[in-house]
Amino acid sequence: MKLWDKGISIDNKIEQFTVGNDREIDIHIAKYDVIASKAHAKMLQSIGILSVEELEQLLGGLEVLASQIEDGTFEIDKQFEDVHSKIEFELTKSLGEVGKKIHTARSRNDQVLVACNLYYKENIQLIQSKTKSLFDTLLELAETYKDKLLPGYTHLQVAMPSSFGLWFSAYAELMIDDVYLLNAALKTVDQNPLGSAAGYGSSFPIDRELTTKEMNFATLKYNVVAAQMGRGKNERTISAALGSLANTLSRFAMDVCLYMSQNFGFVTFPDELTTGSSIMPHKKNPDVFELIRGKSNKIQALQSEMVLITNNLPSGYHRDFQLLKENMIAAFEDLKDILDIFNYAIQQIIVKDIDLNDDKYKYLFTVDNINTLVVDGQSFREAYQKIGGQVQDGTYVPDTSKQHTHVGSIHNLSLDKIRAKFPE
Repeated sequence: MKLWDKGISIDNKIEQFTVGNDREIDIHIAKYDVIASKAHAKMLQSIGILSVEELEQLLGGLEVLASQIEDGTFEIDKQFEDVHSKIEFELTKSLGEVGKKIHTARSRNDQVLVACNLYYKENIQLIQSKTKSLFDTLLELAETYKDKLLPGYTHLQVAMPSSFGLWFSAYAELMIDDVYLLNAALKTVDQNPLGSAAGYGSSFPIDRELTTKEMNFATLKYNVVAAQMGRGKNERTISAALGSLANTLSRFAMDVCLYMSQNFGFVTFPDELTTGSSIMPHKKNPDVFELIRGKSNKIQALQSEMVLITNNLPSGYHRDFQLLKENMIAAFEDLKDILDIFNYAIQQIIVKDIDLNDDKYKYLFTVDNINTLVVDGQSFREAYQKIGGQVQDGTYVPDTSKQHTHVGSIHNLSLDKIRAKFPE
């Protein structure tokens, strides 16, 4: 049941160790191995390796497997090493000798590469779509709460006036930067590696442009050694992009946890979105956002793992690459869930009224008041010293009437410009 089987038995312990979790992980790429196999079969027919009838048989067999994968009945039994050996076995079982021909002119190495690239490509686009949904939600919240003031902090000390509109739209605009990186990762994986075989190409007259078009790749990874060396490089690039988005979500989740605490009390959520304590009946815990924070931080660690697994490996294939798939795929699946639950929960946020006359916010407007004096003719240093003196001697009385008019400030959020900036 192994694509590399030469009729020699292998020690069970060695087999168990080398196969690892591939059977479980490969369920996620099964769909894409079928897509690549269809393209490969069409190419083999075009160069005369397969007859038209054999191609039709293979496409029919692959379509049956695609349906099983779609409806969840496809399984990779313990007798199989991975999804690739399972698919070839099923084709051979149903089609006989024709099924054995599907592996002509390819290696398991480029099979894994192309299936992973197709998985990465589709899932990066899904992440982008879910990011756009959260982005839209945040801009809607920013518009709704644009006039609700919020204390701004530096060093976790009360600093200057902010607003909920500014807070929501800040994270929305940060996600645009994350999408820029996702686009770069998408461009990196949108290259067809099929035909590189074990990393040095094939003596068959294969048509790699045909498979590129069939699988809807933007371009071909022309050099076969470069294609093989893309294993690891792709994962390092993707993990950096996923980590960037995860960082934005983690920081946002931290803000939510902080602002929900009684010491801040800026926001809350319906009871059904929070959890309680087994011994403290008054607790209303932001467990969803704490888990978002923890899962997002875990995703940020992925880039270090991808670098360390592949760092300084010489050219060519190495079994170390097998270790890339598990946590890479898990990160995609987790991040999709995180984006969904974040978008679901944040839409139900309850923004509370904040009493800015509270003594702890007394100095929130000192900078605005300094600026008023400057506009009235004083130098900034003189105005700074005057307001600073009032703070020190206890005579400071805040003037909260100052408006911030420049682009991107609390009274000019420029939400339309931020919305237009999101990459297509």
